[in-house]
Amino acid sequence: MGIKDELAKTEFYNREYSFSHIPYDKEMAFYQSIRNGDMEEMQRLFTPLCVEGFGKLSENPLRNLKYHLIITIAFITRYCIEGGLEMESAYNLSDIYIRKIDTCNSQEEIHDIHKELCESYVKRMQKCRSSARYSKAVQLTIDYIYDNLHEKILIADIAEKTKLSQSYISRLFHKETGVSISTYIINKRVEAAKNLLIYTDYSTSEISNFLNFSSESHFISTFKKVTNQTPKKYRLYNFRNNDQKE
Repeated sequence: MGIKDELAKTEFYNREYSFSHIPYDKEMAFYQSIRNGDMEEMQRLFTPLCVEGFGKLSENPLRNLKYHLIITIAFITRYCIEGGLEMESAYNLSDIYIRKIDTCNSQEEIHDIHKELCESYVKRMQKCRSSARYSKAVQLTIDYIYDNLHEKILIADIAEKTKLSQSYISRLFHKETGVSISTYIINKRVEAAKNLLIYTDYSTSEISNFLNFSSESHFISTFKKVTNQTPKKYRLYNFRNNDQKE
């Protein structure tokens, strides 16, 4: 059975049995709570892997949980890196937990590791944020930009969020980060685009729209200016590298 036939069969099955995945906004809010180091919010949004909405990735129940938890770790790791956690530390922690998952022999062990790793990443983000070199206003600006990469971001909105004038927050941001707010926004959108190019099948047009570039051509030219590669070449290069690693 081809992919198209399998997809049609899966969609029919899900409709027939009223099955749906966990809402996207709730899932992203959960990852955001970990990125923010918010233990209380993370625990409030925490959803066990066995509930409806996670889908079936394997006929084997234990393997199904393992697959879902590995996917969860991948998302958490990338959210925390974008939130300021040192990349090597984040990936090392991810590797440790994936090795733990690989040796699990029961669903109970998987659930215990799920809770443990979420709390572990939250604690590391709390430590990371408490030692951040940025002032509260600049950190608020960074958080606002991250939360709104898919929307049009105006200096006026940032000024309102930080309760500072547009000129003052612009100068303060440049002083503490070394780049202008507009440059920071572009760089973060390009970083997000890199992940979408590597880990999804979205077209450049779809990525452009999602990240609020004015046009596909603007996205391509901006991406090339920042990375010295077109989105197409970047995706092809990383696709080949991932194949070699596997």
